[in-house]
Amino acid sequence: MAKSYGQELNLPVFTQYLADNDFVVSPTYAGIGDNLKIRANGLTQWVGIKGAPDNQSIYGDFRIADRSGIGLSFYNDRNGNTIQTGAKFSFAHHLILDYYSKQYLSFGISYNLNNFRIDINNFNTTYENPIIDPFVTDDRRTTNHNFDVGFLYRLKGFFLSFNVNNVLDKDFDSAIRTLEPNLLLNYQVYSGYRFRGPKKSGLEFEPSIFYQMFTSDKRSSTDLNFKFRKYNRNEDYYWAGISYRFLNDQLLKPLNIGPMVGFQKSIFYFGYAYQITTNELSAFNSGTHVITIGLNFLQGISNCPCTQSAVHK
Repeated sequence: MAKSYGQELNLPVFTQYLADNDFVVSPTYAGIGDNLKIRANGLTQWVGIKGAPDNQSIYGDFRIADRSGIGLSFYNDRNGNTIQTGAKFSFAHHLILDYYSKQYLSFGISYNLNNFRIDINNFNTTYENPIIDPFVTDDRRTTNHNFDVGFLYRLKGFFLSFNVNNVLDKDFDSAIRTLEPNLLLNYQVYSGYRFRGPKKSGLEFEPSIFYQMFTSDKRSSTDLNFKFRKYNRNEDYYWAGISYRFLNDQLLKPLNIGPMVGFQKSIFYFGYAYQITTNELSAFNSGTHVITIGLNFLQGISNCPCTQSAVHK
């Protein structure tokens, strides 16, 4: 007997955060940087499988005053006949722990609004099920309100982010089958280190790790990532990297693995990631594709180092 769950009122995290968009992972990143930063993501999972997950999202964050930031995100996600749309409204505050050693601590919170709908337009009868379940008479939908909280610690090139997502249990609705988990709480840890290459080379390297664990069934996964950037005199750059994702009880059996590339030119940003599926679905699809397009507006350096972009020389 196979058992499956629908979407969990939470946008899935793939490698969007590696496209210079840490705000995907945590509200604590809101306002860090010298711009109003906007990133739009398009993701098509398991290309070649009918009804496979497909989603679009847009993220924007900017600084208010010198030590705080706000952010907004919106998404649309479809998985077969289930559709989610949602929004997050985030606030972050940043503190200096030690000015000379460049130690900073940030706190963030997000209010989440999620709409879940079952689309019955594609429901068809079969020989085994000659009639559609009379319980389903229209497009069933429910709305969920929730919160994320987190903190971010930075020490020079090192960063450690811890997030608690969906603090509240799901507001269960009879429109959703009882097999759906009502515990949406999950934990995320994102950590890495950015360091420069040889002097005046313009190179920057960034190994990182992303861990996520769901309390509903205790499943967890880890991403191992590595990327580098090459800057020019105008602070434009191109970058490339690779990501390796696995379930934590199957270290040598990756869920997917794939390369990433991108560049920033003036205010324009572009990134592309390809994930090769390595499980049983690999025979039926050509992988997962993620495209990120971004714009950086309103250049303005903060008076506080806790919200300034790093200087690359």
